[in-house]
Amino acid sequence: MLSCNRSGKKDTCALTCPSRARFLPEAAVLSVKQRASFKIKDAKCRLHLRNKGKTEEASRIPGPGGAPCSDCQITFIHLKCDSSRKGKGRRARTPPGKEVTRLTLELEAEVRAEETTAGCGLPCLRQRMERRLKGSLKMLRKSINQDRFLLRLAGLDYELAHKPGPGAGERAEPAEACRPGQHRAGAKCVSCPQGTYYHGQTEQCVPCPAGTFQEREGQLSCDLCPGSDAHGPLGATNVTTCAGQCSPGQYSVDGFKPCQPCPRGTYQPEAGRTLCFPCGGGLTTKHEGAISFQDCDTKVQCSPGHYYNTTIHRCIRCAMGSYQPDFRQNFCTRCPGNTSTDFDGSTSVAQCKNRQCGGELGEFTGYIESPNYPGNYPAGVECVWNINPPPKRKILIVVPEIFLPSEDECGDVLVMRKNSSPSSITTYETCQTYERPIAFTARSRKLWINFKTSEANSARGFQIPYVTYDEDYEQLVEDIVRDGRLYASENHQEILKDKKLIKAFFEVLAHPQNYFKYTEKHKEMLPKSFIKLLRSKVSSFLRPYK
Repeated sequence: MLSCNRSGKKDTCALTCPSRARFLPEAAVLSVKQRASFKIKDAKCRLHLRNKGKTEEASRIPGPGGAPCSDCQITFIHLKCDSSRKGKGRRARTPPGKEVTRLTLELEAEVRAEETTAGCGLPCLRQRMERRLKGSLKMLRKSINQDRFLLRLAGLDYELAHKPGPGAGERAEPAEACRPGQHRAGAKCVSCPQGTYYHGQTEQCVPCPAGTFQEREGQLSCDLCPGSDAHGPLGATNVTTCAGQCSPGQYSVDGFKPCQPCPRGTYQPEAGRTLCFPCGGGLTTKHEGAISFQDCDTKVQCSPGHYYNTTIHRCIRCAMGSYQPDFRQNFCTRCPGNTSTDFDGSTSVAQCKNRQCGGELGEFTGYIESPNYPGNYPAGVECVWNINPPPKRKILIVVPEIFLPSEDECGDVLVMRKNSSPSSITTYETCQTYERPIAFTARSRKLWINFKTSEANSARGFQIPYVTYDEDYEQLVEDIVRDGRLYASENHQEILKDKKLIKAFFEVLAHPQNYFKYTEKHKEMLPKSFIKLLRSKVSSFLRPYK
């Protein structure tokens, strides 16, 4: 009988083996009792079934019917273990995770009185029995100290549950028994992944052998590849990775060997297929096993940007939003995602452009970017941005460079003004390419920015950063951006084109008191002339505030 009681911080578990029905008269039996107590380190007061894989070295406490001697019988066992963090007195309190586990064992053995002899009467027999029981308990103590304690009862082995390793929870749970198809990973059972199966002898997950595959987890075997000849990659995760697939220009009932070549007038560009595509329009091929529509005898040879129409036997331009880079094809490929082309007849995926742009901007810093940047912007697009800074802040714009076509009489225009009204205050307007950077402050607190392109143009466009600054620093900012020395050298110009360095520059302009921190941080990257220029202006501006 296994009984467990819990109260407060103390667990008590007792295993009691009741005695068998006595088969000797009371007077013919000599009964001897022994009691022992053991302290056990790193174990919890809980018994659980022992793993079958462990060796049987451990000492056993005999259950009913077993005995530490040949002429006696164990008739009663009471095994009790207590786990507690609380010692005697307040100072003896054990820290969390350092439980004191005490195992208490009571044994009762019986021997026939007829075992007495002339040289050893009942007192002698009792002493002999006590010595033997003490010897058994001494062996048990040694086994417990060597972590080899084992209890066998009713054909099953039990052992004390040990504490988990450092960092684990306080309660040490018995090891989870893994289901078939799982292996142990630390304290958890994990299913064998795809491309593997559970090997019962090694109790591990092993890769599927060549010629097999497994696309499910936790399996006990792998599936045979169709048409397999025991060749192929190890650990195949699905049937498409199997060896023995039909090559391009071939087909079969299941896509695996044995295969047949595509008949004349048909083709197949992919491997492992179950049919071939007809050329259509009554067209044929010069041979069997064709792998592309290019092998079909068309009446005209279509160039890139076109596809062959088998109904009218003519080349048709790819529609807007599609392209075709190769000769003699019967299809066009759609542009990926939300992109589209400017015109029909496109020949490359690079001609697919993102047309999204514009929006409301109100953060302290950000970017205004032409659509599809850094690729060419699309034709016939219009973008509108609005910068609405927080209260008491103004806007600084830096145009590092801008690329617009110049031969179309200003068909593409970028303009920045107070609002959408053409008569409102204009801060900046251009329709030309400038590779030299320029910085300027907005003439109004808010900015309406419009970028409009013609139906025939395309160019790289721009990526323009902006920052908002406290209006109390307006004099300093104006003094910096209007000084020609800011753009005088190529080194200074490169600073305004570098995203990382311009961020540091913006931090100085937005918060001039941080100038010394940022120039020190970036002094290895910034030219001395640039630091000197800013130092003189910032120092003179901050001097009245000291």
